[in-house]
Amino acid sequence: MLSIDPKNFPTPQLVAYLQGSVAPRPIAFASTVDEEGNPNLSPFSFFNLFSTNPAILIFSPSRRVRDNTTKHSLQNVLATKEVVINMVNYDMVQQTSLASTEYPLGMSEFTKSGFTPLASDLVRPFRVKESPVQFECKVNEVIALGSEGGAGNLVICEVLRMHVDENILSADGKSIDQQKIRLVSRLGGNWYSKAFGESLFEVEKPLTTLGIGVDHIPADIRNSKVLTGNNLGQLGNVEHLPDETEVNEFKLTELSEIFLAFQDNAATLEEKLHEKAKELLDNGRVSEAWKTLLAFNN
Repeated sequence: MLSIDPKNFPTPQLVAYLQGSVAPRPIAFASTVDEEGNPNLSPFSFFNLFSTNPAILIFSPSRRVRDNTTKHSLQNVLATKEVVINMVNYDMVQQTSLASTEYPLGMSEFTKSGFTPLASDLVRPFRVKESPVQFECKVNEVIALGSEGGAGNLVICEVLRMHVDENILSADGKSIDQQKIRLVSRLGGNWYSKAFGESLFEVEKPLTTLGIGVDHIPADIRNSKVLTGNNLGQLGNVEHLPDETEVNEFKLTELSEIFLAFQDNAATLEEKLHEKAKELLDNGRVSEAWKTLLAFNN
């Protein structure tokens, strides 16, 4: 494995390694104005949500590696202490990329990229009409992380008002439908990823339950050559194992063909049961997977 000392490694190559591995990253499409009210619009992928009460977003415009200069967005938030962060979805990603072009000071990226400026309610920077979610923010603090090319500047933003397109809400209106918002994120180089479609999957959070843990999974299952670490995590997230009656009923109704086919070869039978359990786990059927695995010794 390659081991790297960031302080003794070429910065451009370090950027490529960092951005290619710490990914995908959400995109802050930051709208700012200078002291004269001239608009600026630029995307930043060093960005995330850091608090909900108060609602705090942080993005980081880095100093340019090639010449150590700072971006207009950073200059503007230092001067005005205001910003609108617009979320980027697939329908606007190409225009967003165009807005990252380093146009001369005073030239509007709204105009060059074809986005529609909307007046904000509480701050001077414009919102992007095409964005599905827009956050009007005051800038609480800007923290410089260094003075050399590539150094970030944490722009700590407090959300004053949030605007959400009703068309991306869930049926009950209580959350944002991840399939409808069609978010995109940044990877390394020219690569982006889509956070919708078949790439989405759910992982049940163990917030209200106390899973048994991987350490309490029987050794023959824990050391399986078929099951993955993800599979063991699913198995360890249950509160209790199915009882003997449940296992035997499942064995008779769902696993009889496997037992009949391999009854004279215990090693192959165990492997086939593990393969069946993995298939069930990959489809989120954890309880049935446990019954399949426990059936071998029943």
